[in-house]
Amino acid sequence: MASHAAPSPRRILVTGATGYIGGRLVPRLLEAGHSVRVLVRSPQKLTDVPWRDRVQIVEGDLADAHAVAVACEGMDVVYYLVHSMGGRGDFEAIERTAAEHVAAGAAAAGVARIVYLSGLHPDGVALSKHLRSRTEVGRILLDSGVPTIVLQAGVVIGSGSTSFEMIRHLTEVLPYMPAPKWVRNRIQPIAVRDVLHYLVESASVPGDVNRAFDIGGPDVLRYGQMMNGYALEAGLKQRPIASLPVFTPWLASQWVNLVTPIPRRLAVPIIESLQVDCVVREHHIDDVIPPPAGGLTGYRRAVRLALQRMRDGEVETSWRNATVDGAPSDPLPSDPDWAGHTVYTDVRERKTATTAERLFSVIESIGGVNGWYSFPLAWALRGWADKVVGGVGLSRGRTDPHTLNTGDALDFWRVEHLDRGRLLRLRAEMRLPGLAWLEMSATPVEGGSVYRQRAIYFPKGLGGRLYWWAILPFHGIIFSGMANRITAAAVALGDAPKRSKAMEAVSPEEHAAVDQAESEAGSVR
Repeated sequence: MASHAAPSPRRILVTGATGYIGGRLVPRLLEAGHSVRVLVRSPQKLTDVPWRDRVQIVEGDLADAHAVAVACEGMDVVYYLVHSMGGRGDFEAIERTAAEHVAAGAAAAGVARIVYLSGLHPDGVALSKHLRSRTEVGRILLDSGVPTIVLQAGVVIGSGSTSFEMIRHLTEVLPYMPAPKWVRNRIQPIAVRDVLHYLVESASVPGDVNRAFDIGGPDVLRYGQMMNGYALEAGLKQRPIASLPVFTPWLASQWVNLVTPIPRRLAVPIIESLQVDCVVREHHIDDVIPPPAGGLTGYRRAVRLALQRMRDGEVETSWRNATVDGAPSDPLPSDPDWAGHTVYTDVRERKTATTAERLFSVIESIGGVNGWYSFPLAWALRGWADKVVGGVGLSRGRTDPHTLNTGDALDFWRVEHLDRGRLLRLRAEMRLPGLAWLEMSATPVEGGSVYRQRAIYFPKGLGGRLYWWAILPFHGIIFSGMANRITAAAVALGDAPKRSKAMEAVSPEEHAAVDQAESEAGSVR
């Protein structure tokens, strides 16, 4: 079939627009000339995305049949990009219900096509519950009466993807890899750019095509080969890999949870899907959607592109920003609403001689590789404790080292509110017996600015109260140290140009002496 070079514009509904794939698909659909509506549970997550003002945002949940039906009205195409990766409870029933609501809503609204991104899997073998659930969702949509394209992809390689990050961290952290026997299973990875190519083109497929298609890149590799392919692209030595039959999927997920930033809830479904060969069985997609110009992207080139995106700070979306199952999502109540509730706070203020702009630039760069400006050992121990109990831990990091957006993950926090230049509020997503927030603000005053830091904790039951009192002795070190060092770092930013100009007048020997003195004094971080 000929390429859809000039498709007619479609009215498109995207579910999962705050996710890894959905967040990249929406701008590409807009670039292709389509009009886009997104159905999201939390519109505030889209506050800072660059395409927010170009789409129609509808608040709703796929569990609400009425909300889905309303969102489908007037649409030509519906993209189903929601997966309960790591979901708790009976997530299979939750996904089944959501698929049934989309199928019914699309059929009632006269939608011309549904597009669903599913998982690549072999026939005739017992599937993991996650792959089994994805397969059932595809069946429900194919039986909806609305022409449906189900794209079945395996390991997706791209900057910020869960699979890529797992490969990256396992390879970089471990010089020797004791691994389960599934490292010898065959896998056909696909670059995220090629997944997006198939998704965008699916909107313009004419006729009543109603079937599933396998999609994959040009390379069929073993998982161990993928790790060593990453090592070569990253300039690392290839890693010896030993296949150990004692590594069950459960043990492997604990291992991945501890040595990578990937939390156990995400590691489990990935590892379960690797228990069988995941390769493309047919190439019928070529009869409907031609490959991208220049052909499909090879694995090593996909890794190279992902690493370049990371170096350039151009990671569009990341697994880090996926919703954490079980984590609190309600925003901080306003202060008057605290009346009658037990609330603990720790408030620190510092006056500085630097501008509020410089002060906030330090606030916005907190966390990740930049650290938390006080008692790093305590932060590290809290992160490890969270990982041990299955939380996200401190190593989730941040997508961009300097800029934050509403909804971004930041180590074991999430950006709940950002008033750039004035206020940053973080909501805790670590495991703890209560709800917690951390606010940092910069206010201009005569002669400089004021830094205000407020930790807020709503305890849950007796355990929550005991938790607060147990860590209270450390507050003076952690929170006071944060306030002192953040303001010191902001002042240092203002002094940097002066120091640079002054250093031009000193000799190389004097320059080296100053640098040595600063080194001995230690970092403010």
